[in-house]
Amino acid sequence: MSLKRCLFLLSRAPNRARCLRSTVAVLGKGSAGASAVQRHCTGETGAYGFFSCRNASSSSAAKPPDTSLFVPLHVKATDNGEGSIGAELTQPLDKSEVLKVLNRFYKRKEMQRLAAENGLDARLFHQAFISFRKYVLESDALGADLHIILNDFCCGAGHVDDLYPYFMRHAKQIFPMLDCMEDLRKISDLRVPANWYPEARAIQRKIIFHAGPTNSGKTHHAIQRYLTAKSGVYCGPLKLLAHEIFEKSNNANVPCDLVTGEERTFVNPEGKQSSHVACTIEMCSVTTPYEVAVIDEIQMIRDLSRGWAWTRALLGLCAEEIHVCGEAAAIDFVTELMYSTGEEVEIRNYKRLTSMTVLDHAVESLDNLHPGDCVVCFNKNDIYSISRQIEARGLECAVIYGSLPPGTKLAQAKKFNDPDDPCKILVATDAIGMGLNLSIKRIIFNSLVKPTVNEKGEKEMDTITTSQALQIAGRAGRFSSMFKEGEVTTMHRDDLPVLKEILSRTVDTIETAGLHPTAEQIEMFAYHLPDATLSNLIDIFVSLSQVDGLYFVCNIDDFKFLADMIQHIPLNLRSRYVFCTAPINRKQPFVCTSFLKFARQFSRDEPLTFDWVCRHVRWPLVAPRNIKDLVHLEAVHLTLDLYLWLSYRFMDMFPDANLIRDIQKELDNIIQEGVRNITRLIRASETNTSSGTGTDTIPDDDIPLHRTFPKDRGLNAEDSPEARQQKQGQRRIRGSKMLGYRTLDTRQDGSLSSRLVQEGLLSTDLLEQLQREWAASQANGGDPWKETAGSGRKGNWKGKKKNK
Repeated sequence: MSLKRCLFLLSRAPNRARCLRSTVAVLGKGSAGASAVQRHCTGETGAYGFFSCRNASSSSAAKPPDTSLFVPLHVKATDNGEGSIGAELTQPLDKSEVLKVLNRFYKRKEMQRLAAENGLDARLFHQAFISFRKYVLESDALGADLHIILNDFCCGAGHVDDLYPYFMRHAKQIFPMLDCMEDLRKISDLRVPANWYPEARAIQRKIIFHAGPTNSGKTHHAIQRYLTAKSGVYCGPLKLLAHEIFEKSNNANVPCDLVTGEERTFVNPEGKQSSHVACTIEMCSVTTPYEVAVIDEIQMIRDLSRGWAWTRALLGLCAEEIHVCGEAAAIDFVTELMYSTGEEVEIRNYKRLTSMTVLDHAVESLDNLHPGDCVVCFNKNDIYSISRQIEARGLECAVIYGSLPPGTKLAQAKKFNDPDDPCKILVATDAIGMGLNLSIKRIIFNSLVKPTVNEKGEKEMDTITTSQALQIAGRAGRFSSMFKEGEVTTMHRDDLPVLKEILSRTVDTIETAGLHPTAEQIEMFAYHLPDATLSNLIDIFVSLSQVDGLYFVCNIDDFKFLADMIQHIPLNLRSRYVFCTAPINRKQPFVCTSFLKFARQFSRDEPLTFDWVCRHVRWPLVAPRNIKDLVHLEAVHLTLDLYLWLSYRFMDMFPDANLIRDIQKELDNIIQEGVRNITRLIRASETNTSSGTGTDTIPDDDIPLHRTFPKDRGLNAEDSPEARQQKQGQRRIRGSKMLGYRTLDTRQDGSLSSRLVQEGLLSTDLLEQLQREWAASQANGGDPWKETAGSGRKGNWKGKKKNK
């Protein structure tokens, strides 16, 4: 046992002693005493009585709920037959006098304080009173008890405070969560997620952490142990990685199945499961026993969207040995997390197998590219434009970005890696950071600014992190490639010192792991709040959830987006939850439309057949003629992915998975053809735009084209817009501007157009089009609203009125 481990256990000794003393104190109290002992000794501990190091800090009083999420229900004023009894016993109510009584009740500070003690804060008290007043005044027949007491008030008898029980009864009808707040808090208590996996807690697991940078062989060593085990599971972040291990295992005569969200491949012809499986991490089983499990890229446990999947795998896999691979920045966190389960961690450190050098000079021009170069961009506009400019210089290039189908990515990687292929240049996004084996000599960062999603789910532009930079730069000079030494630089001279500073930093240590509410937890919530929408249930769950310092609740914006989209469609809660966990890109309108149609067809209990899908996507499809067509084909491929994903969860309603997979392969080949001719597609798009015959602009699903200064760099005189304009005469400008796209003069930095372009709210192409239309309108008499010949545009109401 390590010294650190011993110190940790000793530090817990006082807590265990207190538990023992409490146990003695309640001995002899029968079953009630025994249950009290159990609650005391296990209430705030993990499995086997080990305390989480940060758990004590979160044992304070529960945080108050976010009452802005509580949506009041509508209570109808119906005639229940009792109202006439109240009127017969007393007399009909004078509604004007009743209103005065209600207003006096509302102004009573004592009533507000009493309501607050029962869960009605100022916001809820006001909403409840408005609903109660409306109910009383609009009801033709109130309950006999309420009618009688209101009549007493109108006659001057009784005290207005006597109305409180009736008010609270109504408040609990419109806010049902008031009656079950403690139950809701217990359901949303996420402080000990290790206890969610009893099968894993029932065995003593051995955790082995393989730590090292990219290209250090850490995953290779873990996979070697995986291949020699009697049974094993590999959990990776990408389908490409799972497919790579699947092929490697079967090539080594180790039968291995493949399981991803959209695919199940069993090597046994009878469909019997093999002893080994390679899967995407969300698909791993936490109930199947294995001898060895491999969790790849463990640093993604802090990912704001997907981190929950790594947390689930690390805490829940039932394996005798768990081999964790990733950055050294995760060592301390994984070790601390395993203390909460009573499991020790063995650390194995690795160093990079090949050298990687940060060059002292930037590339500055595409004329200076060499075989084996990879230009890394962070938006598709730059991918398209740079690839065109490279081929204009007589060079062939491969293109890889995130929304391409896996088959197309592999085909482009194969083309780039083939020493006999004339393609020697790669243009890619950070999608190359994982999952592809590429023979890269030099990584060239075209930009250091990347779109990110913050803790609030908001999109923002920021300089890439050290971890991201190392992950991408590490692709240069791979051990198994033809280049044994890697080089890293930037396209632009002023980015190079920033890159060096980023790479010189220590990678931020991981401090928290992601969690996500399960379907079972949401179902329990819905039992208490049957009339709440799924989006509202999720919001309330997160607002009430309690996590200790080791965890955070992952971003749920995508889930809520889908939940709101299909809220009007009648589905049971479990089906609705499954649909909302579908991994779709909500920035793709066609995919979102398909998702909505799938859900609507499903709700009608009508199977989504192959013919139905073909009609929806208008199959067969043809090769793309321009970039807009290519983007649409990518969206169709994602739609077919969505069908396959749903087919494994609702097999009877999505019955034609095999046929869909066949046409998806054909579509992959069509997209590959389009990517091979991407320069021609770009030219076609530009021709349509410049001639005014279409609206084919170069699309970008990721970010607008604008420059953002790094947060950690001060804006000095050299960084000012004026200074940058002066430098443009000395060096090429960047991005799509560098590659022949016309740019607008932004020297008047205070102008509205310049600010809109710089903030990414308006593209330069669209601004130029607006300028051309304005110039044309001025030529037609100076009236910007005057209809131009052939334009099909109509003047606005003010313009028409003026012409009259």
